[in-house]
Amino acid sequence: MDAAHECFMQLLEEHRNILYKVSSAYCANAEDRRDLIQEMVIQLWRSFDRFDSSYRFSTWMYRIALNVAISFYRSERRRSGRSVSLEASLLELAAPEPESDDVQLLRQFIGELEPLNKALMLLYLDGYSYEEIGEMLGISASNGATKLSRLKQRLRLQFQEHYQDYQS
Repeated sequence: MDAAHECFMQLLEEHRNILYKVSSAYCANAEDRRDLIQEMVIQLWRSFDRFDSSYRFSTWMYRIALNVAISFYRSERRRSGRSVSLEASLLELAAPEPESDDVQLLRQFIGELEPLNKALMLLYLDGYSYEEIGEMLGISASNGATKLSRLKQRLRLQFQEHYQDYQS
């Protein structure tokens, strides 16, 4: 294994949760999530020689992973016949930690969003700044902030409606 491949695999392992978060947001079943993760890894490796180390790897990884996920989501076709040899640990999904009902409901609501809005919420919930979100998604920071404000309001209303329906 050459130095670039070793470096890539180490960084990929350190930040693999990004792949799981993105794939979980864009794919409903485990098989599709595995396919999407594989496609994201392929694109990350193909682009690795253009990674600018003056930026955080996680920011660069998110940008590529989200672009791949959005394309995957939009195409709605199976990507068969293409495979890449990956180390077994890469495809092992970490056992999910138990989630509260509110977290599960939030995941459901986010899963129903349009692809760009899904990406905005994932990045926001991961603590990225508006500037970083804008850079990753190719929008201005103020546009991202405005969209996120509307999305948060929409999610608040969905929670209110859910719990009103639940109590009646």
